[in-house]
Amino acid sequence: MSARSLRAWAWLHKWSSLVCTLFMLLLCLTGLPLIFAHEIAHLTGKAVELPEPEAQAGLASLDAVVAAGRARHPDRVVQYTSPDEEDARLWYVTLTPRLDVTDDFRSVAVDGRNAQVLAEPRYDEGFMYWMARLHIDLFAGLPGKLFLGLMGLLLVIAIVSGVVLYAPFMRKLDFGTVRRASGPRTRWLDLHNLLGIVTLVWALVVGATGVINTWADLLIKYWQYDQLSALLAPYQGQPVVPEAERAPLQRALEAAQANQPDKKLLFIAFPGTAFSSPHHTTFFMQGNTPLTAKLLKPVLVDARSAEVTAAPELPWYLTALLLSQPLHFGDYGGMPMKILWALLDVVTIIVLCSGLYLWLKKRRQVAVEAPAPGAAALARGGR
Repeated sequence: MSARSLRAWAWLHKWSSLVCTLFMLLLCLTGLPLIFAHEIAHLTGKAVELPEPEAQAGLASLDAVVAAGRARHPDRVVQYTSPDEEDARLWYVTLTPRLDVTDDFRSVAVDGRNAQVLAEPRYDEGFMYWMARLHIDLFAGLPGKLFLGLMGLLLVIAIVSGVVLYAPFMRKLDFGTVRRASGPRTRWLDLHNLLGIVTLVWALVVGATGVINTWADLLIKYWQYDQLSALLAPYQGQPVVPEAERAPLQRALEAAQANQPDKKLLFIAFPGTAFSSPHHTTFFMQGNTPLTAKLLKPVLVDARSAEVTAAPELPWYLTALLLSQPLHFGDYGGMPMKILWALLDVVTIIVLCSGLYLWLKKRRQVAVEAPAPGAAALARGGR
């Protein structure tokens, strides 16, 4: 590599790293507890547990489950309903003041065996809520997501440029060398390079999937415009189906399950919500294997007749989004994967902090070595 190319890559690595470092530190620090969000909820007692029944019980109608959740907040509308990931007998009913509201919601946990309300867990307050909002959008909504996506893109650029610089830097050193006999700055430089190259693949995966996740709202809107609009052409101009005119939800669920017998339900989006249409109750089904569980199949059921009208395949960009989410948080391989993700997260924090330290140290060294203003002229005048 020529000296000019080397300087260009070094400039790109320095500034892409500096611009995103503080935000990447924030994302790493907030992402650490989010890796163990499920376990933290159980440890703190915030996870809802099903009580043991006195006798073997069947399942209540899904309509009764939703009605129990709605009765707790009669002034709100139901947007979504979903079974618990670990126990499908436990249901969560999500309600908002209006269908177009997404940030003011109440979640009601309902026992699916007898339609009794168990709890109202609050997901919009507390330590984990703050961590999640800082990690997702900095409390700034879509602009915050897109800004963090830009920071993630700069991280990817910093990683790629760092790899380019690593080869000529290590040309005269064995891999993994940390020159302990040298000064602290040299030791930290060697450690920064070593840890950076060790976490290279992980950091690229997490950074790239994080960027994709920040586009989620835009990708869903594009899907609705690009594909759902064609499916909904026969309903164009019709208002949201009133609740009084809707078919029983249990019958609609059975129709969706009959359409996708090899899949299980992930969540239900009611008419007029962001993941459905004004005329359908949309059932999002998932596979039963670790991989297919991340790939969703929407089944659109006519809200009035409870008949399946469409079960479209998701486009490639939504499939990429769905696959990127578990990769980002490492929540598809059980506790061993979560521990590995947490360790790599900590190592990345060290890489970020050491990079910042090296830059500050170099700036201080340059400032010390630079002659004072007018020093050169005085030196020439004294000769």
